[in-house]
Amino acid sequence: MNSNPVPNSDTVKGIAGVLKEFKEFTLRGNVLDLAIAFIIGTAFGRITTSLVNDIIMPPIGLVLGRVNFANLYINLTGKTYASFADAQTAGAATINYGTFLNTVIDFIIVAFVLFLFLKPLNRLQRQAPAAPTTKECPYCFSTIPIKAVRCPQCTSDLIPEKAA
Repeated sequence: MNSNPVPNSDTVKGIAGVLKEFKEFTLRGNVLDLAIAFIIGTAFGRITTSLVNDIIMPPIGLVLGRVNFANLYINLTGKTYASFADAQTAGAATINYGTFLNTVIDFIIVAFVLFLFLKPLNRLQRQAPAAPTTKECPYCFSTIPIKAVRCPQCTSDLIPEKAA
């Protein structure tokens, strides 16, 4: 058994190889694109949250009778609190359905914007259908390779199709 605490050269080469592969993996375009998309998505999420909480929900709350959705909650302790902030300060157990509604609206807006953004990209990425690789024998209707000049099933001579 090897009791030498210093790693042998094979171990060092193996670790160096793994590190080299990891570096190549992280510097590939897809990983960098994903990292950039994540950062932009996080920033976009913050903007959307602010849009929902600060611009969309206040007018909706005003129309519905001066309701602040962030203050809508169900108190589970049985004690009465003047506001959601007071309940939180007291450490009361609450179900915060107003915050949940804000989050749902936030999600719907993000999903809709992504849909609008990705819809044209999906159109651009649609590929033309692949050229057929088989055809049907006009005599026995079996499927045969497109370049066949004789059907392997019925042995009929096939008339080569003229290019248009």
